[in-house]
Amino acid sequence: MSYIELAYSDLAIAALLVILNGVISVVLRLGVERRLAIAAIRMIVQLLLVGLVLTTLFSLVSPVWTALAALVMVLFAGREIMARQDRKMSGLWAYGLGTGCMLVAAGLVTAFALLTLLQADPWYHPRYTLPLLGMILGNTMTGISLGLDTLTTALVRDKNAIEAQLMLGETRQVALRPVLRSALRSALMPVVNAMAATGLVFLPGMMTGQILAGVEPVEAVKYQLLIMFLIGGGTGIGSVTAVVSAGYRLTDARHRLRLDRLLPAKSAG
Repeated sequence: MSYIELAYSDLAIAALLVILNGVISVVLRLGVERRLAIAAIRMIVQLLLVGLVLTTLFSLVSPVWTALAALVMVLFAGREIMARQDRKMSGLWAYGLGTGCMLVAAGLVTAFALLTLLQADPWYHPRYTLPLLGMILGNTMTGISLGLDTLTTALVRDKNAIEAQLMLGETRQVALRPVLRSALRSALMPVVNAMAATGLVFLPGMMTGQILAGVEPVEAVKYQLLIMFLIGGGTGIGSVTAVVSAGYRLTDARHRLRLDRLLPAKSAG
């Protein structure tokens, strides 16, 4: 099996399509050309750096360096979760809740795949660990951020109705049940939509990359199915853990709503 090697000149030609988008933005006065240019430059720099780092890690095959790289990925993903919240929790919870839940969910699912399904030798080889973790992290991050944002928005919006139930003697579990369900639906909907559309509507990036690299389509499909199952599991575990934990954090043992543990919304300054 072989693959078609790309030259940097090929990438430069492909980049003309992004430049075309910038020209369209200027002509139509869309105002996105600057952000498009910054995003493209960031992407190029980040991917080139990642390529160099992965090349080094692949040559070392060290559990310590693999764990360190995985930790850096989790910490950056946790920062993204926090940045996507319109209403953040106060204190360390703003960063710690999403990061901790994502670490547990993505870590467990990745370890499960490496130890029982792929049986990589050694199991911590970065060639398998980091790409798997990265794909699971990206989707789990999206699910957790959507779930937390939906939950905090709904709690503020439905504050009076929730407090009325609590004053009438309902427990926090009962009073928060509708908003918890709504938050979890929002968290899981992207992965549900991705599963439903995969195959007939679009070919996922990993599967396409494997086919272009010379892997038989049936084998590429097997790997893609494995990845989708792992993503679904990681997103479900992480989202449920984060949303339920946030629900408990924003109430207390006396079954009171504690919105004072939320920071003001971004729009409110």
